[in-house]
Amino acid sequence: MTELEFLQSYWWVIVAVLGAALVFMMFVQGGQSMLLCRVDPLERTMMVNALGRKWELTFTTLVVFGGAFFASFPLFYSTSFGGAYWLWMMILFSFILQAVSYEFRSKPGNIFGTRTYDVFLFINGCVGCFLLGVAVSMFFFGGSFTIGMGNILDTGSPVISRWAPMHGFEAVFYWKNWVLGLAVFFLARTLASMYFISTISGSARLYGFAHRQVLVNGVVFVVLFLAFLALLLTAGGYRQSGGLWNFEQVGNIYLVNFLDMWWVAVMFLAGVVAVLYAIARTYFCRNYKGGIWVAGAGVALVVISLFCVAGFCGTAYYPSLLSMSSSLTIHNSSSTLFTLKVMSYVSLLVPFVVAYIAYVWYKMSRKPITPDEMASTDHKY
Repeated sequence: MTELEFLQSYWWVIVAVLGAALVFMMFVQGGQSMLLCRVDPLERTMMVNALGRKWELTFTTLVVFGGAFFASFPLFYSTSFGGAYWLWMMILFSFILQAVSYEFRSKPGNIFGTRTYDVFLFINGCVGCFLLGVAVSMFFFGGSFTIGMGNILDTGSPVISRWAPMHGFEAVFYWKNWVLGLAVFFLARTLASMYFISTISGSARLYGFAHRQVLVNGVVFVVLFLAFLALLLTAGGYRQSGGLWNFEQVGNIYLVNFLDMWWVAVMFLAGVVAVLYAIARTYFCRNYKGGIWVAGAGVALVVISLFCVAGFCGTAYYPSLLSMSSSLTIHNSSSTLFTLKVMSYVSLLVPFVVAYIAYVWYKMSRKPITPDEMASTDHKY
């Protein structure tokens, strides 16, 4: 393995870790999708303030995830973010609604009313989870784009990647993408329910509501995830063959990758078991509040494993449905050796950033959300 190939793999792992963190932090969106359920205003305020302590971490993780992709694999960034812009604009708009809602929901003189901002949060919770799942699903089931380096000389349209006329909007209507999109949505709701159990106290009714949601959403998520897994293991894909832009079609490519990288398969199975354990124990053990952490660790293992089988072994992690030779791998879409090397030194700061986030999380969650606090304080979302 050359130094460039090592750094390409190194940065793919970093992107995978950031993607895992993002999927875990989507519990904020999952909780927002529950705000219009039949809970009273005080309980809804408790839910919003529990989520409000973490929403900025989700948004920041999304930005860092996109930034890491931009710096390490710029051709993917320009192809996906720049080409499938209708899909990403819908995601971005939903997150703008989130930011505005947390800022103004309980502000004095709110002319739109609290209910309006709760609806905005609900939209972000549903749309954000589903569309991010759709975007990630294209890593396995492909996108409608072509890549031509000579396009940059076209004065009329100097873009390297070109998409189908709908510019990413067509991905929303592809049924396979729906499976993962809905799975991410119900996973986020399951994690949110566990988060409410660990964070909110003093409301027996809300506590019981969260427990029921763990079971309901957890069961739906498991069914959808099994459906996605069946699609994944039977899906074909492209593998590099004799050059950066030469590919061969391989049947059951992700199953083959799991078998070739047995350690990734073990990590994947461990993650699945952890999520199932967290769902079962949280529901059946009424006093158990650690499910969010066990499930979070399991989600991280599963997401990192999926990134590994999507990007390693010369696999096209962004297959083109229009032209096999336009598919992207970690080798033909990465930055230069110099850029990757410089960024690798910067990545040594990541443990310090993680430690800071953990400290902030601890300080903000040290005291649980209670009805008395919501009724007595003016500093709330």
